[in-house]
Amino acid sequence: MEETFTFGSEEELKEEICKTMRRLFNRGLISALGGNISARLPNANEFWITPSGVFKGELEPEDLVKVSLEGNVIEGFLRPSVETPFHAAIYRRRADVSAVIHSHNPITTGLALAGIEIKPVTIEAAAVLRRVKVVPWAFPGTERLARLVGEHIEGARALVLMNHGVIGVGSNLLEAEAIVETLEEVATAQFIASLFRRDIPLIPEEDMELIRRLYGV
Repeated sequence: MEETFTFGSEEELKEEICKTMRRLFNRGLISALGGNISARLPNANEFWITPSGVFKGELEPEDLVKVSLEGNVIEGFLRPSVETPFHAAIYRRRADVSAVIHSHNPITTGLALAGIEIKPVTIEAAAVLRRVKVVPWAFPGTERLARLVGEHIEGARALVLMNHGVIGVGSNLLEAEAIVETLEEVATAQFIASLFRRDIPLIPEEDMELIRRLYGV
């Protein structure tokens, strides 16, 4: 049976949020001031989220803000991410989710702008991503965006926000990080293939069914 890694304390959780942010910043999936991460202990009614307007590459645990599922600040000195409403909406709807990552994947976002959906071009796309839904444009930080994300996140591991970026969710930070990284890897492979041929070979549907059974997706 696959082992699921969980955090034993909030301090460990906060440390891992900062480490995850630094890794994604170094990969170019989160920019100096763009992108945000949140996480909670399993089944908790509050979560820790990265602050707004602070350089993302050097966040420390004391910079994080603790927020309730209603979006109210419980602990912390900085202003929570402007995207706190959609993080809260995801946690309210998905008891299985304990980590949410919003990153600015350039190639994934570019494909969405061109009207190109992420397809099962690699085993990772089939086994990790499931179907990637695209959320229509809504202004960042608004209740409208939070509502749309809440509606689209049902049954999904990954979302693309039109003109904005992507969201990856997981039962822990490692899973959510794997989602946003896999999204960009698959989008890159698909984009490169599309430069040379129009009919990109996809994983056959019968093999997709086998993958779903083997990986439980």
